[in-house]
Amino acid sequence: MKKLAAIALTLTALALASLAGIAAFQLLRSDLEAAVYRARLTELQGDFEQLRSLYDEAVRRTAVTELRVSDGRLEVVIRDATGQERRITTPFDPSQEIYVDFAVLDGRLWIRRIFDAATPPQQGLVIDPGLAHVRWSDDPDGFGKATYRSLDDGRWIVSVSGDGSLDLARATAGERIDLAPAPPVRRYEPVDDAVEGRLGAIRPAEALSAIASLLHVRD
Repeated sequence: MKKLAAIALTLTALALASLAGIAAFQLLRSDLEAAVYRARLTELQGDFEQLRSLYDEAVRRTAVTELRVSDGRLEVVIRDATGQERRITTPFDPSQEIYVDFAVLDGRLWIRRIFDAATPPQQGLVIDPGLAHVRWSDDPDGFGKATYRSLDDGRWIVSVSGDGSLDLARATAGERIDLAPAPPVRRYEPVDDAVEGRLGAIRPAEALSAIASLLHVRD
C-alpha cells in the first residue's frame, strides 16, 4: 500500500509538473506572439506614415500657369525661374482648343509653348525660348506633356500633381492663385502589398528578436 501511495504521489507530482510546464510554455508562447505582433504593428505604422507622406506628395497639386480670357483675347501668366510673374499676350482664338505644352526636364515641369487647334505645334508661341528646341537625348528621363480645351471668358488654371499629371480648370472669381515656377515631378514606383505576408506565421528571425526583447524587459 505504501508503494502504491508513493507511486500515486509521484505520478501526481509529475502531472502537476507537466501542467505547470505546459502553462509556462503557453504563457511564454503568448508573450512571444504578443512581442512579435507589437514589432509588426510598429513596422506597419512606420510604413503607413511613409506611404501617407508619399501619397500626399504625389497628389498635391501646384498651380503653374494661368490663362486669362477677356473679350476673345487670350493671355498667359506664368512665374519664371527668378520668381517674377510674366504676362504674355497670344494671338490665338480661345474659342478653339488651346494647347498648353510642357516639358519635364531634370525632374521639373517647364512651360514650353502655347498654340491653338489651327496652329501646328512648331509654329506655336514659345513661352520659354530655351525650350524652343529640346535635346531629349540630353535627359533620358525627360518627356513632354500637354493639356488643352476651348476657353470661355475668365481665368483658367493649369496645375500639376507630384507625378506630373496636368489639370486645366476654371478659377473662381476673386480666387487667389500662387503660381509656382518649374515644380518638381517624380516617378513613383508601385507600392507592393506586403501586409498579408507580414501577418502570416512567425518567422525564426522574429522569434529570436522577440525572445531577446522579452529577456531585456525582464532584466
